[in-house]
Amino acid sequence: MKTITLKTEDTFFEHVTELAKSLHLSKSELIRKAIREYEKHIKKEALRKQIEQASFNVRVSNSEVTLDMDNTITDGLEHV
Repeated sequence: MKTITLKTEDTFFEHVTELAKSLHLSKSELIRKAIREYEKHIKKEALRKQIEQASFNVRVSNSEVTLDMDNTITDGLEHV
C-alpha cells in the first residue's frame, strides 16, 4: 500500500480519531471509506445533472412539437 500524508488542524485530527474509534476502524480505513462515499456522491450528482439537462432538452423539444402540431391543426382553416 502507498502512504498519503495529510496535514490538518488538531481539532479535525481529534474528530477523526474519535470517529474512527467509535466505528472500530483505523483512521486510514475511515478516510478510505469517506473518500469512496464522496466519490459516489460526486458521481450521483453528475448523473443528476445529466438527467436534469436531458429533461430540459425533452421539454424544449416537446414545446416545439406542440407548437408544430398547433400550427398543423389550424392549417388551411384561416379562411373558413
